[in-house]
Amino acid sequence: MFDVVVVGGGPAGATAAHDLAASGRKVALVDKAGRIKPCGGAIPPRLIRDFAIPGRLLKARVRCATMISPSGNRVDMPVEGGFVGMVDRAEFDEWLRERAAESGAERVQGEFERVTREGGQTFVHVKGQETPLATRLVIGADGALSKVGRQEVKGAEKTKFVFAYHEIIATPKTGDSNRCEIYYDERTSPDFYAWVFPHGDTMSVGTGSANKGFSLKNAVAALRGRTDLGETDTVRREGAPIPLKPLKRWDNGRDVVLAGDASGVVAPASGEGIYYAMYGGRLAAQAASECLDTGNPRALRGARKRFMTAHGRVFWILGIMQYFWYANDKRRENFVSICRDKDVQRLTWASYMNKEMPMRDPLAHARIFFKDLAHLFNLAAP
Repeated sequence: MFDVVVVGGGPAGATAAHDLAASGRKVALVDKAGRIKPCGGAIPPRLIRDFAIPGRLLKARVRCATMISPSGNRVDMPVEGGFVGMVDRAEFDEWLRERAAESGAERVQGEFERVTREGGQTFVHVKGQETPLATRLVIGADGALSKVGRQEVKGAEKTKFVFAYHEIIATPKTGDSNRCEIYYDERTSPDFYAWVFPHGDTMSVGTGSANKGFSLKNAVAALRGRTDLGETDTVRREGAPIPLKPLKRWDNGRDVVLAGDASGVVAPASGEGIYYAMYGGRLAAQAASECLDTGNPRALRGARKRFMTAHGRVFWILGIMQYFWYANDKRRENFVSICRDKDVQRLTWASYMNKEMPMRDPLAHARIFFKDLAHLFNLAAP
């Protein structure tokens, strides 16, 4: 009998399994072998600090982001006093799983099939294993199309997605390991953005869109051609749906709670997900521990409540930004122009790196507000 079976070994699941096992719980971590999520691999300093990530996992330390508008205008946003870490998800995720195992979690390799209940017990069935895993609780961290969520949590099937695709390529000799590039134009995405992110010896070149008729592969091929990366060797290709809105409910009121992409915690507008996944996994582990200690399944609701208290406002603001600024190329042009503003740059990086809304400078917020209005009403030159 396990205390908790965690389904999914990405950042959310591996973090939940690690935290629970380290606190003395009996944990199984079920993960399907060979799965690598398409991801730019950016992690903020707060993640590195809060989750004790060793520096050797960082493939690059980005100190400047270049925003490229539809007309080709380039705006540099230097990272003042810090950096954005870049990881390779194949290595990063496996390290997290190994850390969970070293803390005492039992790794179970296989594909989740279903949850059943009999005689007051809960069982997790894994494809290819005759004996199901008996457990008191289940954490579903099995991705955007979570089987656990769709079987157990009401409303999980209604998630809306951006579909992401990227290609990991060999870094050319002229590659800049300290800079990432972000492209805002209809050619690369009609409703999101495209990117070129450094990973040391490799680079991630990708894009995303909720428009099912838009060819992500063709867009990436065109972007590689525009950036002289077309002839560079391709290491691997990956694609997957990415949710951009937290689910209204993360638990089934009984014995299951969701975390990571399964709960919808990828930030709108930016598409950032690793930090929010790991934070959500930690909150799911805390909620599971409270449920085990008290025997009250209402404790599982605490995971979503705490997450939304900490980050709900940011998700709401980013959702509005994506809906408005990514609507067409004229607005994208203005959006990139706004990024030249030093107040915008300073507050953007402060929010990203610390995962908190910087509220100590109300005058800067006021200046940004009025500058945004000027761009909205075409009173400012792009």
